[in-house]
Parts: sequence; structure tokens; C-alpha cells
Amino acid sequence: MELIKLTIDNRTVEVEKGTTIFIAAKQLDITIPTLCYMNLKDLNIEHKPGGCRICVVEVEGRRNLAPACATECSEGMVVKTHSVRVLNARRTVLELIISDHPFDCLICAKSGNCDLQDMAVKLGVRDIPFKGEKSTYKPDFSPAIIRDMDKCIMCRRCETMCNDFQTVGVLSGIHRGFEAVVAPAFERDLDHSECTYCGQCVAVCPTAALTEIDHTNQLINDLSDSSKTVVVQTAPAVRAALGEEFGMEPGTLVTGKMVAALRQLGFNFVFDTDFAADLTIMEEGTELLDRLSRHLNGDKEVRLPILTSCCPGWVSFFEYHYPDLLDVPSTARSPQQMFGAIAKTYFAEKQKLNRKDMIVVSIMPCVAKKYECTREEFATDGNPDVDYSISTRELAKLIKSANIDFKALPDEDFDKPLGESTGAAVIFGTTGGVIEAATRTAYELHTGEELEKVDFEALRGFEGIRSATVNFKGLDVNIGIAHGLGNARKLLDDVRAGKSEYHAIEIMACPGGCIGGGGQPLHHGDTSILKARAKAIYAEDEGKTLRKSHLNPDIIKLYDEFLGKPGSELAHKLLHTHYFEKKIKHISMD
Repeated sequence: MELIKLTIDNRTVEVEKGTTIFIAAKQLDITIPTLCYMNLKDLNIEHKPGGCRICVVEVEGRRNLAPACATECSEGMVVKTHSVRVLNARRTVLELIISDHPFDCLICAKSGNCDLQDMAVKLGVRDIPFKGEKSTYKPDFSPAIIRDMDKCIMCRRCETMCNDFQTVGVLSGIHRGFEAVVAPAFERDLDHSECTYCGQCVAVCPTAALTEIDHTNQLINDLSDSSKTVVVQTAPAVRAALGEEFGMEPGTLVTGKMVAALRQLGFNFVFDTDFAADLTIMEEGTELLDRLSRHLNGDKEVRLPILTSCCPGWVSFFEYHYPDLLDVPSTARSPQQMFGAIAKTYFAEKQKLNRKDMIVVSIMPCVAKKYECTREEFATDGNPDVDYSISTRELAKLIKSANIDFKALPDEDFDKPLGESTGAAVIFGTTGGVIEAATRTAYELHTGEELEKVDFEALRGFEGIRSATVNFKGLDVNIGIAHGLGNARKLLDDVRAGKSEYHAIEIMACPGGCIGGGGQPLHHGDTSILKARAKAIYAEDEGKTLRKSHLNPDIIKLYDEFLGKPGSELAHKLLHTHYFEKKIKHISMD
């Protein structure tokens, strides 16, 4: 390892050869402003030189200013990061960027949470001396994401996430000069592309060029309609991140306050998606054991490994990229969709409600859940099982607009019967959690013995791909785990090639799993925030009296009163699904 010394702002630092000035400055806690890739902190994405030029610095002996993110350090280099020349150049670059940007900050979805806005404040930009034509683009409305490229500053963060981290390959820079923009090929709309709606592009966009479809106004209208019974379900990852929007430390559990806030907003029933996560384990665990049993009995037609199916971004990914493997994933619906199906049948019957008079809303950490609600197979006579989904960020906005003092709220409990859950359900919110929950139940159902130690530490962690073997009393079950679609691709390529030795694989589309979802409070790839959220989720699991899905009394009652048994005909009708090969929609090039 070759080390070199350089001086930055009159301070000496020693770094490895090949280190950029930007990274070297960070070692000295010197902040160099930037709008590009370098804001993606800990996602292990190979850096490409950015185009914003906000990070320029002065290097002694160099005639022009150097972009800190793309300039490697050299022995004896002397760098000034905040000289008058540098500050003037940064202001000029920022003024040019803003000169081609809409001035609708008052009504912008990212107002108050916009990196461009923050940078203008930081650099003291109060007037734009450059006047002229502005670039304009057609807005793009998909089922989950809005693209408003008039607000794109070509930072390329979205492109980096889509191509290098997720390997979906939908977004890239096209055209040149004034016409340049980040878009799908041929400037297609997102719903004419291979977009999975994972929302990671939304999570990293510094402006409102990429935002989620906002359902808050629709929700307010529904809550105001006395003829509707409005039911809400809340995903496990939401409770571990919502507090951040109210100034709480990452990883602060706010389950009880969240329930209280939802009641104050006017929902008729406040339920927990964790109930449906327990239900998912009953169906998915039964399917896993069935496939393993058939495999052990020599059935060569059985498809292994079984793949989890809770994540709609991941489901879209394999429907586009692995249509030859559509019979490999579990047919179990996601907890969101299982909940909707049960709410509009079992619960509706108990309440003597017509499903068409019910509005089922989900609070999700995920942007793809908005798209999942719209899939035709999750509707009965055109009436969706889940009417729409709002993100953690949207919920925070609603709570603030209702003038609710969130921190002062007392803790309240979920309503029954769709609010009871176990610890196994809450860990669905983090990478490794779904397969750990399934393992707890599958072990006991397979062996007939009580599992005393329910914490499967081998299934936990933040490595992009993890492996573990769990012994089911003589039966070794090989488990694979991946989070991030780029890591999922590696495992799926092995399955396609017949080289996978796994019996079960859990995949989540987002970094860290649902805790890093595209609808969560922005974390900018900071894994310390994701780890704090995961710690909170495991803490809630440990605090539960019941920690195995098959012990949830309301799940047992649901099967006794309504579904019969896991895998029954009615369970398959309401709780399972099928997958489709997806192809890019044809568009006319006339």
C-alpha cells in the first residue's frame, strides 16, 4: 500500500495513492460542498467523476480549479478548499445551475428538504445574473414516481443508483449540451421502461426532479367522507424511522405515538401490517416446507431455491429480467396485499361492511408499494384490496399539517383483530428478517419441537450477500440473503445457471431492506442510520411476548374461523398470486 502526503487548508494528511482530494479532505473533517455522487456515503458504489463542479478546489501550481471528487491526490500537493477564487467559482456554477431551474419553491414537493435550496443558502446566492431560455421537458407520471426533469440538475445520483447499485439500467444521461437530461432510453416514460419503482432514485435525488406519487390529498378527502370506513395498516420499518422526521435520533421506536397520531388524523381503524407479516409466514413457511419435503422425496420437478416475494420492487425486477424463473419465487402475496384481502373479506364481514365502502390505506417505507396496489390481480371486480399507499415521509407531512405534537403523544395500541402481531413479524423490516421469521416457524412445524433460541444471528448483518446453514434437526437448510437489486442479480444468475446450492433465498430491493426504502426519511446511503433502524426493529422483536408467527392467537383464530388451514383453497385465492413476464411497452417513434 503506497501512501502519499499532501496539505489541505494548511493541514497535513496521509492517504493511499489513488485517493481523491474529496476523500482526503473528509479524513480531516473538511467539508467540500457537492451536489453529485459523493453524497451517497456508504453504499460501496464505484465513484465516477461528477458533473456539478460545485466541489472545485485550488491546487498550488495548477492553472485551473480542480474538481475534488475527480482529482487524485499526489505527493506534496497543496490544496485550498475555500479560497476567494474557489468560493467565487462555486457561486458562479451554482448561479448557472439555478438559472435553468424553475422558481416554484413555494409549491415544490421538496421545498425545505432540497439540496439545491440548501446549497444556495450556504453559498449566499440571492440573485441570478444569468437570464435566458430554460430547458423544458414533458412531465412523466408513473404509478409510483413522478419525473419532472425541468428540475433536474444533472447530478447523476439517480443514474448511479439505478445502474451501479440496483443494476436496473433504466436511467442514463442522454443528449448533449443544453438538451442533456437523465431519462430512460429514447426518453420513454418510466412505465414504458424496465423500472421496478424501487424508489432509490427518489431517495437520492437532491431536488424534486424525482418524487413519489403523492396520495395525501386523496387520503384527506377519504377521511372527510362519512360514508367511507377508512382503515390503515402500518409496515414494520415505518415505526423505526418516522421519529427522524420530528427531530428524534435514528432508531427511535415510535410505534405507540404513530398509532395515536393515526387515530387523531381520523382513521376508523388503525391496524398493523405485522399481522399480515405473521400471515405471510404461515403461507410462505408452509410452501417452503412443502417444496423441501418433495425435494427430499426425490421429486425432480420441484423448484428450489424458493425465493421470498414480499418486495414489489424485487418482484418487478425478476418479472423483467428473469422470466424463465417465474415459478421459483413463493406465490405468497406481500403482507400489504394479504392485509388488504383479509380486511375487505374477513374483517368486512365481521363489521357488516361492503368492501366498496371501505378504503384500505397502507403506510409504507416503500415507493414500489404504490405501484403494487395498482396491479390488476390484487382487485375484485375492479375494487383494489389496498386502495393506495402513502410513504413514511408523506405520513410525517400529514401529521405536521394537522398540527399534531408528535413527541408529546401518549403511546396507544393497535386495534383488534388485525393489529396483533409477533416479534417475527416486525423483523420483516430489515434485511434477513423475513427469512429469519420463516425459519422460526418452519423449524417448529418441521421438527414438532419448540425452538428455544429464536435469534438466528447468522441471518443478520449488512453485507450485500450473506449465507447461512440452519439445521432443522438433521436437515441442513442452506439460506441466501441479498439486499439491493445488484446483489440479487448475482444470486439469480447462479440460480439460472443451476449453480445455486441454496434451498431458500430472501431478497429485498433496497439497501438494508425496508428500513432503507425509497419512501423513508432520507438517509443518503449513511449505513449508521440504517443500522440504528435495524437495531430498533430487533429491539421491538425482543420485547414481544410472542416471537413466532404461528403462535399469534389472532392468526390461529383467522384460520379456524375463515381460512381453514395454510395453503387451503381459500387461502390460495386470497393470499397467493402469480407472476408475469414483463416486456417494455412498445411506443411509436413517429
